[in-house]
Amino acid sequence: MSDHRKLLIATSNRGKAREMRAILSDLAVTLLSLADFPPLVEPVENADTFEGNARTKAIHYARLTNTWSLADDSGLVVDALNGAPGVKSARYAGMQCDAAANNAKLIAALADIDEDKRQARFCCAIAVASPTEVLAVASGTVEGVIVDDPVGHNGFGYDPHFFMPAQGQTAAELSPEVKNSISHRARALQAIRPRIEELLSSHT
Repeated sequence: MSDHRKLLIATSNRGKAREMRAILSDLAVTLLSLADFPPLVEPVENADTFEGNARTKAIHYARLTNTWSLADDSGLVVDALNGAPGVKSARYAGMQCDAAANNAKLIAALADIDEDKRQARFCCAIAVASPTEVLAVASGTVEGVIVDDPVGHNGFGYDPHFFMPAQGQTAAELSPEVKNSISHRARALQAIRPRIEELLSSHT
């Protein structure tokens, strides 16, 4: 029987794990990471939506660990690139998942696009699963504009190129406290949090 008083944050991305742990730190549950388990086989992420990949990852790790698992799939959607990089954001420039290469490809792809036509958004889908089923899903987005020159050192991935007009800063300039209250991942976690609390209380 799975231990529902523990919740695995099922990501190998340290930046994501840090953000999710901070946002969920006051939940009445023990938060685990993949480092708490022996090396696990990674799931195949071949869905064409963020939610599909989040569902796949959550139930994959829940089954392997026999622990309730929370997984996200997130990425950058650029209107002028017909939604790219989208679900391929982490491997946009190839399977090496190198942030610098991904950013370089993004800026090159937008070289002929005017600054006022570079609208984009970060999207995040989150799923929580038991070893037998997906228990809850939620999503969140945040709007921005892609800028050529990277600014800021607080973020990861595409954050330095993602300018947020409402804040007057790139995502990489935001303090962790601000980012963890307004980011796409924060909004998805805030949306799913009540459902997690319901699930925890119903399994006591």
